[in-house]
Amino acid sequence: MAYVVLARKYRPREFQDVRGQDHTVKALVNALDFDRLHHAYLFSGTRGVGKTTLARIFANCLNCEKKISSSPCGDCTACEGFQSGNYPDMYEVDAASRTGVDDMRKLLENVHYSPNVGRFKVYLIDEVHMLSTASFNALLKTLEEPPSHVKFIFATTDPKKVPLTVLSRCLQFHLRNIEPTVIKEQLKTILSQEDIPFDEDSLQLLSRSAQGSMRDALSLTDQAISHGGGSIAIDRVAEMLGTVRTDEVSEILNLLIQGNRKATLKFVDQLSKQAVSFADLLENLQRSIHEIALAQITGQTDTDQLQAFLGKFSAEWLQVAYQILVVGMRDLKYAPDHKVGFEMTLLRLLDFEPVMDTNPDQTPIKKEEAQTKSQTEDSSRTLESNATSSISKKASASKEIPTNDEQRIHQQSVKASSAMHEDDQARESSVRSDVASDREAVLQDPLVSSLIENFDAQIIDIKRR
Repeated sequence: MAYVVLARKYRPREFQDVRGQDHTVKALVNALDFDRLHHAYLFSGTRGVGKTTLARIFANCLNCEKKISSSPCGDCTACEGFQSGNYPDMYEVDAASRTGVDDMRKLLENVHYSPNVGRFKVYLIDEVHMLSTASFNALLKTLEEPPSHVKFIFATTDPKKVPLTVLSRCLQFHLRNIEPTVIKEQLKTILSQEDIPFDEDSLQLLSRSAQGSMRDALSLTDQAISHGGGSIAIDRVAEMLGTVRTDEVSEILNLLIQGNRKATLKFVDQLSKQAVSFADLLENLQRSIHEIALAQITGQTDTDQLQAFLGKFSAEWLQVAYQILVVGMRDLKYAPDHKVGFEMTLLRLLDFEPVMDTNPDQTPIKKEEAQTKSQTEDSSRTLESNATSSISKKASASKEIPTNDEQRIHQQSVKASSAMHEDDQARESSVRSDVASDREAVLQDPLVSSLIENFDAQIIDIKRR
């Protein structure tokens, strides 16, 4: 028998087997059980999260020969046809290869005819956003008022490219990225059924590398089994992915605690010779710092290697370190090469040396109260010292008697200021006289005089009215 890849062999056949999409599964199950079925559905989300799988399960539930239910029997002809992938009333179309309006017209030619053997005709259009504008326009009328025996199911990775006229005619379900913990548990279940040896760290690395996609995780697992010769080990998986293990991250954290710059740079050189991805290493450091920060609050962590670092970093340093790593990751593309960017990021982390908290039981609120109290005491002492110095200055000033030289200097300054004041007054009076003479000269001008007379006459006329 030909080998079937894990992603196809363990594709869910029922709603209860779907992982990580509980919100969508619940809505579809309730719609089937309470007979509240829409004529068009749109599933959106990244690759490998279950869009096509949910569409096939939903179509199977609609056409099960026993009844419309969220739990198909699995024994009737319809259920067997869906399991084998050759049910005659299930039309799967890849919109990426059939984008033209002629393809859409051919697809819709037989819409009004009754199903061949089942209860409904189900049209599953994958990557629907790839259809042309003319194809969408040809679909609109049928999509708005389809026959009662027709159901449309659309799947897309980019719902923003689907026209609003199509979106408004569908029930929309956005499938989320699957959490790494959910992927890890599913991989553990599958590998146990396949009787393949594995370790927890390798599954953790595979689930994170999948980036929320169950299909990617299963494909990587297939590759890891082949790479490891029938088993999955962390060393082989790290080598296959070109990533780092938790041991490398732990070593870097130890070097940061020691503050040993030479040893840190030497360790980076060793990693460079192993062709390690420094971008991936920065991402793992971010995850570790985040996990340590949470663990110092909750008191527990999922990674055993990080358990030894709890309490060795202050909360303030963890916040600064995380921000430095985020900036280092962002600026990595601007560095001459990734090794240079990674080394500069580690040097920034070393400049902010982690300091142990001398009183870990003291909460931030108590620390703030103590700081406020200290500041209040300092300010009160400052006020007392200022008051004392002011009183002493006044007392010393009252005891001093001005000398003859000081009196003479004071009289000269008074005379100088009075002379300056008189000069200012004389200058001001001169300016006023000049302005008055200019005004009289202007008034003597015949044109100005006539204008003033006309203006006065107008004012008098207005008052009379």
